[in-house]
Amino acid sequence: MPIHSMTGFARVQVRVHDQLSYTLSVKSVNHRFLDAQLRLPSGLEELEMDLRKTLKEKLVRGHVELTLTVDRAGQQRAGYNRELVAAYFAAFAAMRDEYGTRAEPDLNAVLRLPGALQPENRGEEDLPYLAASALGQIGPLLDQLTAMRAHEGEALEASLHATMDRLAEATDGVAGLRPEIEQRYQDRLTQRLLAATGPEFNRQRLLEEVAVLVERSDIAEELTRMHMHIEHFRALLAGEGEVGKKLDFLLQEMNREANTLLAKTAAVVGQGTRITELGLAMKAEIEKAREQIQNVE
Repeated sequence: MPIHSMTGFARVQVRVHDQLSYTLSVKSVNHRFLDAQLRLPSGLEELEMDLRKTLKEKLVRGHVELTLTVDRAGQQRAGYNRELVAAYFAAFAAMRDEYGTRAEPDLNAVLRLPGALQPENRGEEDLPYLAASALGQIGPLLDQLTAMRAHEGEALEASLHATMDRLAEATDGVAGLRPEIEQRYQDRLTQRLLAATGPEFNRQRLLEEVAVLVERSDIAEELTRMHMHIEHFRALLAGEGEVGKKLDFLLQEMNREANTLLAKTAAVVGQGTRITELGLAMKAEIEKAREQIQNVE
């Protein structure tokens, strides 16, 4: 099963009847967890819980925006808030009787009251049909989104494999320089110890101490672990389930090995410069991979 990107988009347009159609769209980008935001028309609040349940069943991670847009054929007729207008006229009549005035209510003033004018709601009877239709479309819509995320994931997987190839090549390059590095380090350390202890010091004992120090500075263990991490990384790419967080942790371990390798070879002259170049190249590839996997589900 290929890895999935968290980036994707899907949309479906549905006609419920001649006077009613809607568009249901969903888009997703990377996020540490599943973060769903729904935009639904007024009156469909009860549908939100069912939609969120389906989202959790289909998706693991990502910032997801689900939007339902309704399109009704024909223009809505203008209407007014009967309760508000009636209350205004009743209050006006009561005050006129109480104070004995002959004033008449101003209709223009009434219509300027907040909420006095409003379109006639002719679509409430369609809400159950709209909700049922949208709920039936959400599954196929998310399947469409998943297919796009899988397609994006294929390109991402190929790029990550190429990054691992370059990282393995740099690791092999360091491994090829290791014997010469060890010899140079041993020679340099021997000269410094001889200069510090003088000619009367036990030379055999000195060489034994040098051998111990060189062994402690050996980079073989870091190289071995780096190759193991690379193979583990490739295995995760070929596996199933949520792998983004596992890949990120593994890259942190790779970066730690590269840092240790650079620290152990920092004082070595000659080919030490080449190892530094290769070590920095390893860190660059690791950082590139860390940026890429931020979009892996």
